[in-house]
Amino acid sequence: MKDIIVPDVDYQTEVKKCKTMEDVVGKNGLMQKLFKDVIQQLLDAEMEEHLGRNKYERKDMCDKNYRNGYSSKNVSSSFGEVNLDIPRDRNAEFEPKVVKKYETVCNELDKKIIGLYACGMSVRDIQSEMEELYGIDVSPSMISKITDKVVEAAAEWQSRTLESVYPIVYMDAMHFKLRDDNKIVSKAAYICMALDMTGKKDILGIWIGEAEGAKFWLSVCNDLKNRGLEDILIACMDGLKGLPEAIKTVYPDVSIQTCIVHQIRNSFKYIASKDQKEFMKDLKSVYKAFNEETALLNLDSLKEKWYQKYSVVIDSWYNNWSNLSTFFAYPEDIRRIIYTTNALEGFNRQLRKYTKVRTVFPTDESLRKSLYLSTMKIIEKWNSPNQNWSATLGQLTIMFGDRIPKNYII
Repeated sequence: MKDIIVPDVDYQTEVKKCKTMEDVVGKNGLMQKLFKDVIQQLLDAEMEEHLGRNKYERKDMCDKNYRNGYSSKNVSSSFGEVNLDIPRDRNAEFEPKVVKKYETVCNELDKKIIGLYACGMSVRDIQSEMEELYGIDVSPSMISKITDKVVEAAAEWQSRTLESVYPIVYMDAMHFKLRDDNKIVSKAAYICMALDMTGKKDILGIWIGEAEGAKFWLSVCNDLKNRGLEDILIACMDGLKGLPEAIKTVYPDVSIQTCIVHQIRNSFKYIASKDQKEFMKDLKSVYKAFNEETALLNLDSLKEKWYQKYSVVIDSWYNNWSNLSTFFAYPEDIRRIIYTTNALEGFNRQLRKYTKVRTVFPTDESLRKSLYLSTMKIIEKWNSPNQNWSATLGQLTIMFGDRIPKNYII
């Protein structure tokens, strides 16, 4: 393509007219005029390349295709609304690349709108932001169409092939309000985070369902299996209804760890404030014990001292002990990672920060778009492996040697 020559406009004079930043980048500002001129030159250059000759040149009279005027087109950009003259050819074969056919919003503005949507702004808020910053009137339907461009990317991400083995997986569910048949309903977003063999965090998927339960968790686990995940060594969760049974059905060899922190929080809902300090001291002797045998002895002592006042709490620890005590079988490096789901809770908090401004989502698809875009913003910062991962992988290799991929065995 030929070099682009900006039209002969006295921009030095135009620059001198600018007194504020609004004069430069605002509505009808200098950048808007310059943007229009450059794009117009690009379009004319594309037409010359398409015809194989310069404007007005008639080097081959056998070639009957030539310019056929212009058609007008309004394009929204971050410099404002720009009216362009799109060149036409007699044979209607010209397809411009810089401003594609039917395109009315430049890609750069698309990115800005999608970025604002990812940060949790509503469609109406984005509309106001575009008007205030750039003087552009972008309709809610246009914003929805632009953000719909991520739907395909979200579907590809959700169905991507997974690694065959993940050593540690965290599972949880968040709840959101959606509009359904003029009613406000609550739906769950089922989230699966994993540490891979290099110790780095990843979100394996987010599934939207009616409510928590074994049936939906089973479909989540089957989806993971169908995408190539053959084995999970340790799964950490917060007493989620139906999840232990569901994951055991698909991954029978998985070790399940119920979050100790959640168990403690649930326990203290029933402890009188005057007893909490003393009860906590006694409870620490259970989950901070050196091994499971000592922990059980201390749990018996806790029962002997507190059962008459707090039988519900004590029974809960005994009833859930098989999954609460899993971490005692592992060394400190692994215990530190699996005894709580704080890693996933941290992700959930960031996700909630991006989505909290939308008290009600209009559709499942709008929630899915928002969660995907927010997730992409969060995980782009996840570059470093878990602390002391080399030692942790060494321990995992000893304990699960036959289930660790050979290329990770030292």
